Amino acid sequence: MRGPFFHIRHEPHEGDSIAYVTLDHQARLNTLSSAVMDEFVDAVAGLAARDTLRAVVLAGAGSRAFVGGADVDEMAQIASPAEARAFIGKVHACCAAVRDLPVPVIAVIRGWCLGAGLELAAACDLRLADETARFGMPEVKLGIPSVVEAALLPGLIGWARTREMLLFGEVIDAAEALRIGLIDACTPAAELDAAVSGRLTSLLTGAPRAVRLQKALIRRWEDLTVSAAIEAGIDAFAAAFETDEPHAAMAAFKAARAARRGA
Repeated sequence: MRGPFFHIRHEPHEGDSIAYVTLDHQARLNTLSSAVMDEFVDAVAGLAARDTLRAVVLAGAGSRAFVGGADVDEMAQIASPAEARAFIGKVHACCAAVRDLPVPVIAVIRGWCLGAGLELAAACDLRLADETARFGMPEVKLGIPSVVEAALLPGLIGWARTREMLLFGEVIDAAEALRIGLIDACTPAAELDAAVSGRLTSLLTGAPRAVRLQKALIRRWEDLTVSAAIEAGIDAFAAAFETDEPHAAMAAFKAARAARRGA
């Protein structure tokens, strides 16, 4: 699938597939205009309906940026609070589409990852970056606050670092992003694709429906009290036995264990 701003490649895996989604707006550092965001939401909605999907890998085209932020030229033309609400609603819709995908999403980050781009990365389940990556929430320098999925940052890096990033609007490098927990891995540029492949290989060892149930449960935990989250977990455990997947996975585990003991 290919559109003006995105292309999606499906890679088969034992009857299932992995979707590689690439934002291709390189002339503008892959920034998010309204047209780009509308296309993104439609593309991701199509992925969510694929029962055989196991994972999504999200990247920006080229080496200069993952997503350089929301389109400043378009924001500069906003003439009213109602127009502002409509524009930022599109940013949120992009992030929500990623968070609501039923399978894990891995952000692959090269170069700039700023503002709305960092919010989109935060909406992913895993963030892998190379040493060229640079991260920041510079909205206050443009006269606006950091909003929507910036609310996910305290869960990733804590309140103190979130306050520092949002109030000062400064840029940090990949090493610092790794140190504070904003990203999950940092590699040399030439090794990033191999790191992504390694994470996918590990992910695909999980039972497909169990991984989907786990992602859905984690998503629910974010909005629940501890006691309600525990109850939701009980429901998810029971739901796992609506199919034969647990029995098949446990049988395979027991057979492998017996083989090791007999070796």
